[in-house]
Amino acid sequence: MTASASTSPATTATARRRSPVARITAGAAAALAATAAIAGVTALSAQPASAATAGTPVNCAAAPSSCGYPDASNAGVPAGTTLKTVPGQVSSGPGWHYDAASEVVQVDGAGATLTGLYIPYGVNIKANNVTLTDDKIVTGGASAIAVSLRHTAGVTISHDTIAGIDAGANRMMTGVKDVYGDSTGMTIAADDISRFETGVQLETGMIRDNYIHDPGYITGDHTNGVMSNGGTAPLTITHNTIFNNRSQTDAIALFEDFGTQANRTVTGNLLAGGSYTIYGGATKPALPTSNITITGNRIATTYYPAGGSAGPAAYFDSAGTGNTWTGNIWDNTGQAIPAP
Repeated sequence: MTASASTSPATTATARRRSPVARITAGAAAALAATAAIAGVTALSAQPASAATAGTPVNCAAAPSSCGYPDASNAGVPAGTTLKTVPGQVSSGPGWHYDAASEVVQVDGAGATLTGLYIPYGVNIKANNVTLTDDKIVTGGASAIAVSLRHTAGVTISHDTIAGIDAGANRMMTGVKDVYGDSTGMTIAADDISRFETGVQLETGMIRDNYIHDPGYITGDHTNGVMSNGGTAPLTITHNTIFNNRSQTDAIALFEDFGTQANRTVTGNLLAGGSYTIYGGATKPALPTSNITITGNRIATTYYPAGGSAGPAAYFDSAGTGNTWTGNIWDNTGQAIPAP
């Protein structure tokens, strides 16, 4: 099932999808991987033993919730929740309705709440203060977006399971996407997101406690866990588990495709994979970054010895005003990862 209607401004949605700096081909990534593996081992061995704090847990990636991180046991629709299928069992509610012509759920009423629903289509949110909670949303196709935010404010998406139909041709392009880059006050929390090209794509708001994992892939994809394309309104990415088993592009990416990166907080996340696991914002020299805080994150070597196929992080400007890289560690040793 494709969600063509959920991507009506297709050119806009696609244009905001990915960054030129991230376009590492599979062949180039493979070539980098060998070098990065050596570099990763060197970086690990170069850390002093004192870098590992006594009592710091290690190898959290094997069972994230055992270390207090999100995984399938504590993110997404809670176990035992009974869901009603849209439109078979319910086709509308206060502020929302299923649009059969476009095969999409339209949410156009301020303050609407959608809960306990199984929605095998995309969801378009065009109103403020909307809440999606305890819902399962499944859609797929080249340009499919599971939850589209369109000129909204105050949207909360929590404890939802959001997935592509499969990991191939019917993967979803994006799990949660601010289509026009102008929505504000979003909270994306405790969701289980999988089978995507990009898990979450926002320019501001709060992204916390999510389990973002097992991306899909079609030819040409540049796979992102959480991605921003530029902005200066506060964006916080905290206490998520983000695993990208592909050799490109990232677990968390701050790109400057559409503007300067500033006022970003990336903290307390458990991350693995991609080309660079973290892109730190300074992707265009002409756009100086500021107030980029990357602290207390844990990078696992689950897929690559260097975290990502090319390394743990890149494009972070330590000299930028207010920029901070502290307390970031390797998951398998607890040792410090120096600023890139």
